[in-house]
Amino acid sequence: MRRRERELWLSKLGVILAVVGSAVGLGNFLRFPGLAAQYEGGVFLIPYFISLIFLGLPLAWAEWAMGRYGGVRGYHSSPGIFRQLWRSRLAPYVGVLGLLVPVGVYMFYVLIEAWCLGYFWGFVRGDFSGMGFNAEGYRAYFNEFTGAAADGELFRQGLGGVGVFLLICLVLNFWTVYRGVSRGIERVCLVAMPLLMLCAMLVLVRVLTLGTPDPARPELNVVNALGFMWNPRDFGRLLDPEIWMKAAGQIFFSLSVGFGVIITYASYLRRRDDVALSSTTAVAGNEFCEVVLGGLITVPAAFIFLGAAGASEALGSSFNLGFVTLPMVFAAMPVGQFFGAVFFLLLFLAAFTSSISMLQPAVAFFEEGLGLGRRAAVLFLGFITVLGNLLVMYFSKDFKGLDTIDFWVGTVAILALAGTQILLYGVAWGRRAGRAELDRGAVVRVPWWFEPVILYVSPIFLGLILVSTVVMKAGEYWGALMGSVAAQVTLGFVGGVVLLFLGLIHVAVGRWEREEAAEKGGGVRGNCDLEDGRGRRRGV
Repeated sequence: MRRRERELWLSKLGVILAVVGSAVGLGNFLRFPGLAAQYEGGVFLIPYFISLIFLGLPLAWAEWAMGRYGGVRGYHSSPGIFRQLWRSRLAPYVGVLGLLVPVGVYMFYVLIEAWCLGYFWGFVRGDFSGMGFNAEGYRAYFNEFTGAAADGELFRQGLGGVGVFLLICLVLNFWTVYRGVSRGIERVCLVAMPLLMLCAMLVLVRVLTLGTPDPARPELNVVNALGFMWNPRDFGRLLDPEIWMKAAGQIFFSLSVGFGVIITYASYLRRRDDVALSSTTAVAGNEFCEVVLGGLITVPAAFIFLGAAGASEALGSSFNLGFVTLPMVFAAMPVGQFFGAVFFLLLFLAAFTSSISMLQPAVAFFEEGLGLGRRAAVLFLGFITVLGNLLVMYFSKDFKGLDTIDFWVGTVAILALAGTQILLYGVAWGRRAGRAELDRGAVVRVPWWFEPVILYVSPIFLGLILVSTVVMKAGEYWGALMGSVAAQVTLGFVGGVVLLFLGLIHVAVGRWEREEAAEKGGGVRGNCDLEDGRGRRRGV
């Protein structure tokens, strides 16, 4: 195809930690434990692991295979990779979902990342030490810090509130992505992920050794806390489609499948790197962080101090659990200021390694599709995302802007992209080509049941989830959209971003076609590149 120098991951550990870093985020430590405890404890794990086996893991294998296939042909973004998999003029335009999802989610995700950094600094300074065991005080602090009381409140605060932490997060994110895949993302994840694990283990040991903080209530102990989190309570809930929708949604959000991120990350692999083992290892690493670490920290800590009724009330919202209940709990426990700071450092690192992964797909597209240099690509993306950040910040009342993007992009568009990738793998590309790519360089091969699952089970399962989501939630969000100027403006901005990306894809397609015509006329042989000493590939 094209003689283009491209970056590569420098080590197998680096790519695995980068993908795990992309997957391990706030959902692992706040959303998953809350859902598990809210939906009948251990009963939730049944649809959760079924979704993992029939949706999450197969789609992860498919994305890694498709990503590497496109990468060795010089493409690192969904429009370019889709165009290699499906020889149709529509293919690159369908790839707009692979740009929209990570960029759209980033617009609100980095703001939550700034909250985590702000709370970490608050614990370091001792801001919570004098607030007592009073949920209303912590709720008032959170509402003021996030501007939840009124639209435009964060602009009135300027850099005196969350603004300074958002600025720090934006600088760190874009500096890392500007440095590139190997010198930026890989190096950061090689440091951040071990530090994240260390923080998680420290907080886990503290929670599991709390004993019975209140002697007057001996039932509030670690054993009963774990029982509240994991004991099955009502198997009849399995007949409720909502628990299946929530479990599948958690798998997508947690593993970063259907995000447009893994397919881009996998495109920087070498031709004979083991995608089967690497993808399985990355999924296993994420599940350890989510089920073991996330499942044993947040909800048990809340139960020990608040009891079943108080913990259940906190589980109604991930924000309430993470930024109201848990700060109150950490402030009340022995050495709580230290462990509260460690916990929010953990959340910040999890959010940071996820947010940088959301920027790379669009940067890669601007480079390969528009011919921009790294600096220009990062600045262009920064301009787009900062506009989205400011919009979400302005419509901060009841998090209307955040909630709108979260549903239409972070739920509906993710399901649509996942379905598109399943069809691309199983129909457009073909299972034989996919299997050949998965087996190339594989030490441990993908099991035999992968093909029938990805071809038949996954599309049906995903279709049912998508229909359930539309039936159960679309009416509610459509009503909210019609009754809210904030939601209308936010969704209108998202629509504008879609149109912008479609126009840029049209420009990129024309550019790619001219390059290919020139190479064909010049007799340049396809895929004749070698790796240089710096881990990159050069045409020869």
